[in-house]
Amino acid sequence: MIGLRPVLLTIICLFALSPLSAHAETLTDQTVRAFISSLEALQGMENEFEDLNEDLTSEEDPAEMPDLSRIFSSSVEKMEGHEMHDRLEEVVQQHGFSSPEEWGKTGDRIFQAWSALEMGEQSGQVNQEMAKAMEEIDNNPNMSEAQKQQMREMMGGAMSAYKQAANAPEADKRAVRPHLEALRAATEADE
Repeated sequence: MIGLRPVLLTIICLFALSPLSAHAETLTDQTVRAFISSLEALQGMENEFEDLNEDLTSEEDPAEMPDLSRIFSSSVEKMEGHEMHDRLEEVVQQHGFSSPEEWGKTGDRIFQAWSALEMGEQSGQVNQEMAKAMEEIDNNPNMSEAQKQQMREMMGGAMSAYKQAANAPEADKRAVRPHLEALRAATEADE
């Protein structure tokens, strides 16, 4: 019978050598550029995606805070089964991504790092503003307890997203930092 210790040591070594998550791979300059290029290509196809936008918008709960940590990957998941998913797949593969799912996960990481960089300088001010907003909600005599609870939940979601963005890996932030202007330009056309 083999001893338990050598087996555990082997398993630990295998886990240590294998990538366990998407964050194990470093975002590269080339990956960030490819993602931005894919966004620009998708912006040019906005008219093709109109039906999809209407379908997705009608399914959303307006009171529910979107999960900003998964903004791209959750959009890809919502697209599954829609004819535009195939079109998205073509575009992202043309830009070097193996699938829309890989593209979505990469976009989530880029968005998280971008958010962390944008908020980094203002973190103290943002924390104060969020605390003040929570206090105003709690002290508002014109809101019912149910309305206050809904607002607290929305603020809690925003605070959670903010904290998650602030925890973006330093390597991701370094990869994204030189591309901030290009990211802004690629997303401004969307607004």
